Amino acid sequence: MALVLGSLLLLGLCGNSFSGGQPSSTDAPKAWNYELPATNYETQDSHTAGPIGILFELVHIFLYVVQPRDFPEDTLRKVIQKARESKIDYDKPETLILGLKIIYYEAGIILCSVLGLLFIILMPLVGYFFCMCRCCNKCGGEMHQRQKENGLFLRKCFAISLLVICIIISIGIFCGFVANHQVRTRIKRSRKLADSNFKDLRTLLNETPEQIKYILAQYNTTKDKAFSDLNSINSVLGGGILDRLRPNIIPVLDEIKSMATAIKETKEALENMNSTLKSLHQQSTQLSSSLTSVKTSLRASLNDPLCSVRPSSETCNSIRLSLSQLNSNPELRQLPSVDAELDKVNNVLRTDLDGLVQQGYQSLNDIPDRVQSQTKTVVAGIKRVLNSIGSDIHNVTQHLPIQDILSEFSVYVNNTESYIHRNLPTLEEYDSYWWLGGLVICSLLTLIVIFYYLGLLCGVCGYDRHATPTTRGCVSNTGGVFLMVGVGLSFLFCWILMIIVVLTFVFGANVEKLICEPYTSKELFRVLDTPYLLNEDWEYYLSGKLFNKSEMKLTFQQVYSDCKKNRGTYGTLHLENSFDISDYLNINEHTASISSELESLKVNLNIFLLGAAGRKSLQDFAACGIDRMNYDTYLAQTGKSPAGVNLLSFAYDLEAKANSLPPGNLRNSLKRDAQTIKTIHQQRVLPIEQSLSTLYQSVKILQRTGNGLLERVNRILASLDFAQNFITNNISSVIIEETKKYRKTIIGYFEHYMQWIEFSISEKVASCKPVATALDTAVDVFLCSYIIDPLNLFWFGIGKATVFLLPALIFAVKLAKYYRRMDSEDVYDDPSH
Repeated sequence: MALVLGSLLLLGLCGNSFSGGQPSSTDAPKAWNYELPATNYETQDSHTAGPIGILFELVHIFLYVVQPRDFPEDTLRKVIQKARESKIDYDKPETLILGLKIIYYEAGIILCSVLGLLFIILMPLVGYFFCMCRCCNKCGGEMHQRQKENGLFLRKCFAISLLVICIIISIGIFCGFVANHQVRTRIKRSRKLADSNFKDLRTLLNETPEQIKYILAQYNTTKDKAFSDLNSINSVLGGGILDRLRPNIIPVLDEIKSMATAIKETKEALENMNSTLKSLHQQSTQLSSSLTSVKTSLRASLNDPLCSVRPSSETCNSIRLSLSQLNSNPELRQLPSVDAELDKVNNVLRTDLDGLVQQGYQSLNDIPDRVQSQTKTVVAGIKRVLNSIGSDIHNVTQHLPIQDILSEFSVYVNNTESYIHRNLPTLEEYDSYWWLGGLVICSLLTLIVIFYYLGLLCGVCGYDRHATPTTRGCVSNTGGVFLMVGVGLSFLFCWILMIIVVLTFVFGANVEKLICEPYTSKELFRVLDTPYLLNEDWEYYLSGKLFNKSEMKLTFQQVYSDCKKNRGTYGTLHLENSFDISDYLNINEHTASISSELESLKVNLNIFLLGAAGRKSLQDFAACGIDRMNYDTYLAQTGKSPAGVNLLSFAYDLEAKANSLPPGNLRNSLKRDAQTIKTIHQQRVLPIEQSLSTLYQSVKILQRTGNGLLERVNRILASLDFAQNFITNNISSVIIEETKKYRKTIIGYFEHYMQWIEFSISEKVASCKPVATALDTAVDVFLCSYIIDPLNLFWFGIGKATVFLLPALIFAVKLAKYYRRMDSEDVYDDPSH
């Protein structure tokens, strides 16, 4: 297994491309509370070329025009199959057809290469014959210029055309310089890039044991949570049972408690009412006696002789007539007693109804403690099972093949790193040669185009329209010489440049089309995953290499895609075929022992609800007659005055009448009697009024208590019967359901934990993303971006410059005639010519 992973990395660093595929699902089965610590890798997932990427895109467009056909998957498969054959028979029809397919696919590249070869062959020949003709004063070699009417126009056209072509050549030379510089700068980055990848690979190797330790540590977290629930079984299980019983029992107990409070209030109201009635009877008798005494005193005072003399007689008569009002209310002494009702309520209270209710509350509140006391043995057994599961999980993780794979893989990583560091200086040395050669090529082209620019500059600046061809100035003549030097250098070197362009074009274009583009589009992996392609005995190469089960579908594309998605090594390589963790972490097997322990969990509960004595107490209270009392009789008296008249007003009126009499004994005695009446009001009437107010409050309390008393008691008894039936019929099912819920909670912790272990080991532990990144670095970044893209840009720029040297030298030869000083010229007798 490590061999395969190491091979993937080594092949990637050497330029081969194995990756791709559809990602496997890596979604966790649930939203876990656990999460493996994030691993940070240094190497970037993607590479950007920067502003120079525009030039690379131009090259890609050109290659698409040259080679627009799709990646030849079938052809490449057949080529690989042919390559496996020890001897290839080229006369076979299928071999010829395969060759024709290759030629058809490579038609654009072949055509461009043929044109390049023609250029390479013809340019030296043309240059040779051109040179020979010029030496023989042919092909413009004669230093004589024919005068033409459109000579001025031709000179301008030739100059502008040459300038435009030189600009195009300059752009190609610029691309060559840029590409040459990019190769060097990017090769220098290779060491840092390789170190970054190896650092990430070592991070993978080092983090994996820590991830496994973290997984094991989370078992303690899970176990602690389960232990917490086991230690809190009184609140978890007992509280659950209590919560189920509360809605059916607590309202009934609350109603009974409210009725017990009402009975106490009724007793207090009856006691207050009874004492108030006795007090009213006594106070009313005292008031009547006091009023009789004051009336006797007033009559004696009115027997004074002064009362027979007018006008005093009129005052005395009015006083005598008002004496009939000084009487007490006789009905206060006739109010019925409530001793019978009070005795009945006291008999009800002999049963401690409130205590019975508190006993019911206590029987409910004791449920958690009773659950805990009845489950001590079961809880201890479950804890022993949980500890044993921890040991099993530790043993499973110790037998995982991941660490063995990574241990072997680390050897390949070390060897690969040593190999790369050992060969990087050689690569950098070759890069120096390449850079120097590219610099020479670009400089040579630059020299040629400089001669053309100098020729144009000197020719344009030194040209004198009034000078004849034989009298042209030195500057103009120098311009023409520069142009011819450029032509000579073009003939001398352009075919050599074209050789380099053709070679780099054929190599760079094919690598781009057959490796870089299909690597990016993942088409290359479909070829590698072709059954029986890499090994004629194996349907799928990777599965045959890993497990010797070639029929199992394990593809390069799937492995690469899973690694790219940061999936774990276990799931990526389908290691379940050699070590199926699901068998070792069988949830049912591990939770069965917990479930069996919890199955033995039995809870017996007895809930007290009032009892027969409490029921009889409620029934007796309903029958005590509180709701049948004649409250109107009492309320009617509370609104009446204790005396027949307002004594205080009567006393003030008596004083006023006494003051109207002449001073004397009559006046003084009347005032004394008025003061006596005031005293009676304070000492007798006001206490009676206070007692009547107390009586009113007691009557209102009794009215409220007795209102619908029988219906309330019957409703409470019906609710009590319903609650008792619920307890009798349902308490067992409630206990069973809550016990199952509790068991599900405890088991659920470990089900979730084991599912998380399986998910983490399969999808997260030893995630092979650094391997995919290293492969991307080797193929996409190093091979394609660092080497092939600059190489293609180099031949694109140099090739364009070299091709345009052909029209440039033609226009330069034509233009030189207009700048160079001629040995002879046309002579006309007609001055107009």
